[in-house]
Order: sequence, then structure tokens, then C-alpha cells
Amino acid sequence: MTGATASAKGGSASGGEAKATKVRKPRAKAVKKTDGVSVATPSTPTRAPKKAEASHRLRIRVRAYEHGILDKSVKQIIDVAARYNATVVGPVPLPIDIKKYTVNRAAFIDKDSREQFEMRIHKRMIDILNPAPKVIEALTNIDLPSGVSIDVKMM
Repeated sequence: MTGATASAKGGSASGGEAKATKVRKPRAKAVKKTDGVSVATPSTPTRAPKKAEASHRLRIRVRAYEHGILDKSVKQIIDVAARYNATVVGPVPLPIDIKKYTVNRAAFIDKDSREQFEMRIHKRMIDILNPAPKVIEALTNIDLPSGVSIDVKMM
């Protein structure tokens, strides 16, 4: 290569500069001693097997167009569950569904003139672990504001 082409490609005419490379060290190994004999094992912890216990879960999905009444109704559900000493997980906010609509402003001409509308559906999820029959009965008798829809699943 000539000096002109080397400088055009970003290198120098003297042959280029050396890049410093990082060298990673191998992971440290924990040493266990059993009966005077040391055994090297990797440092990553082993996972405990999952417990095979029969647990029931009541999954409640709450949906509304307004987040204010949604949060009030979720608080009301959690208060009812807490009154009967139920274990509550949540509320977990779920992604907002956004439905967008584009409409022509004029009926006949002006195709370029349009309006855009959107509807946002806010969602929350609540899990009640091992619900007692009193909790389920209290949740069925709860009075929630209009505009809030509820899906209840027993898992």
C-alpha cells in the first residue's frame, strides 16, 4: 500500500497503530472440602427444585377506559381481599390497548384533511393466592362503578 491509500482508510503510513484488546479472566471456582479432599465446582449456584404444592390462584383482570376509576376499583378489590386476610399479588399494570381511528373531515372532497381519534383501554391484573370461600363470596358481591369490566379466572 502507498501512504496515500493508508491514510485514506484511516491507518497511518507507518503501518497502523495496534489496538489494545481486553482479556477476560475465567470465572473463579469455589472449592468444597469433603472428607479432606477438595473438589472444585463452578461458582454459579444451583437452583432448588420447584415445590409441587397444590395452590389455587384467583386471577382478576380489570379493564376500563379511564385510569382513575380503574385504580379506585382495583383498590376496592384489594381492600376486600385484605379484609379477609388473603394474600394479594398486584396490581400489575398491563400494556394499554390503543385503538386509533382516522376519519375524513369532509364528506366529498379534501381527502388530505383528516381527523384522528383514539381509545385507550387501561388494564390491571390482580392475583389472590389460595382464596378462602368468604373472599370469593365478598368479591362477587362487590359494587364497582360503571365502565369497569372484570374477568375472573380460577387457576
